[in-house]
Amino acid sequence: MTTQIKLARSGIITKEIIAVAEIEKISPKIICKETAEGKLVIPANIIHIKKNLKPVGIGRAVTIKVNANIGTSAASSSIEAELEKLTAALEAGADTMMDLSTGGNLDDIRNRLIENCPVPFGTVPVYEMIIGRNIEDINPKVILETIEKQARQGVDFFTIHAGVLKEFLPMAVKRVCGIVSRGGALIAKWMVLKNKQNPFYELFDDICDIMAQYDVCFSLGDGLRPGCIADATDEAQIAELKTLGELVLRAREKNCQVMVEGPGHIPFDQIQKNMELQQKYCYGAPFYVLGPLVTDIAPGYDHITSAIGGTAAGYYGASFLCYVTPKEHLGLPDIEDVRQGVIAAKIAAHAADVARGHPGCAEKDKQLSIARAALDWEKHIACSIDPKTAQKFHSQACIKSVKPTAENDDYCTMCGKDFCSLRINKELSKMYGK
Repeated sequence: MTTQIKLARSGIITKEIIAVAEIEKISPKIICKETAEGKLVIPANIIHIKKNLKPVGIGRAVTIKVNANIGTSAASSSIEAELEKLTAALEAGADTMMDLSTGGNLDDIRNRLIENCPVPFGTVPVYEMIIGRNIEDINPKVILETIEKQARQGVDFFTIHAGVLKEFLPMAVKRVCGIVSRGGALIAKWMVLKNKQNPFYELFDDICDIMAQYDVCFSLGDGLRPGCIADATDEAQIAELKTLGELVLRAREKNCQVMVEGPGHIPFDQIQKNMELQQKYCYGAPFYVLGPLVTDIAPGYDHITSAIGGTAAGYYGASFLCYVTPKEHLGLPDIEDVRQGVIAAKIAAHAADVARGHPGCAEKDKQLSIARAALDWEKHIACSIDPKTAQKFHSQACIKSVKPTAENDDYCTMCGKDFCSLRINKELSKMYGK
């Protein structure tokens, strides 16, 4: 049994560590050290890495990564649609993918998606466990067999809701929105019906053994994350967070890579505190946040509210942002929703990387700005985070060709010739002999 963290602890620089170091332009020794300490994870199932997986590093030493969720529901179960969403998310720049399918043939959907996914791929195993059975019929055999089967299929990271303990439920039911996590709600119902402790918590060591066998990374789920800003940073959320910290240490003892999931809906002024509490309670494990959304009043625009929160979260301590689409809270996203969600999260991640001075990130902005100042539309668009949209808007709005010529390269329809500051700047430069 070998895992990235076990090998890194022995000082072995794996080919996955080298690949991450080359992408991030950071010394492999730094990546190895961060991995050994559990501050950086490289989700890379030994099955997936033999196929088409390109390793990705997640942690504070590297750039902030973005995850895109796709998946069927009971009302919609087209594998073709999910493959199109996968392609759209990857083209928009998603660093990882998660399949949250709850409808259709989940094994077929999962296998097809993994075959076409060159980035780390995650799932929430409890979703499959509920298919075809009542929640109270889930037992240790079902749990362990499902986790092992998905590990054999090549899944790189699992969301495991092991921190939702029975004693925390009275805290959660007092909330405005209760338990909004699907996995958290299912496990809460199981505990009430069976009058027993969370089976994922009770089986945690056995789950670790399976995860370590395939080097599947834990993404410890925040089943009690706040689903509205009124519930943010409450006693239920913090109680679970402390339990997740305990599980971080147990996972590391078993040579498992582990990251921790976080909220959710948080007012802007509480984001820094939440990031600091996670670092304190979870021993520096990479933090994976959903957004966070800073207000509840923008259904249809929650990719924007999450990007606002994601920038702050990334600056103050998060390593991994889960995208939120415009359809969040309203319905299953389509291809364009997926694309917009990824782009919004990528903007947030990049803005946070620039703000925290991550090497080379601001240089991308500078290169675009140089092209903008030179009215070099072709390079301006090519340097943008979403060239497709930039090209469309430029073509629609500008009276001049995208490719400048000697006659039409000095202004556009935004200002017109006489009011174009960039054209005037060129004249000023000539006056000063530059």
